[in-house]
Amino acid sequence: HHGEKSITYKNVQLLPDERIVKVDNVILQLNRKEYDLFYYFILRPNKLLEKTMIAETVWGDHVDQADNLDFIYSQIKNIRKKLKDANADMDIQAVYGVGYKLV
Repeated sequence: HHGEKSITYKNVQLLPDERIVKVDNVILQLNRKEYDLFYYFILRPNKLLEKTMIAETVWGDHVDQADNLDFIYSQIKNIRKKLKDANADMDIQAVYGVGYKLV
């Protein structure tokens, strides 16, 4: 996916080179981890992503130091709120006990 100018899903556009996410052309303010997490999701719309996979991909080797995966939940909660506030046509759904998917 490198070198892509942008990735668009519904009314959200992600610009990998600038690390910018826009909803209806308005920039969504995401911190570094939120951006990395959202990028992982937008590349895989409608795909069920397991929590452990998300953790390993976004947090890499440091994931071993985490006592549990609650930190993913709080990051996703923040992203969901930001998407909702920006009127994005998408949501990150929790699939109980398994993980999440962007729909």
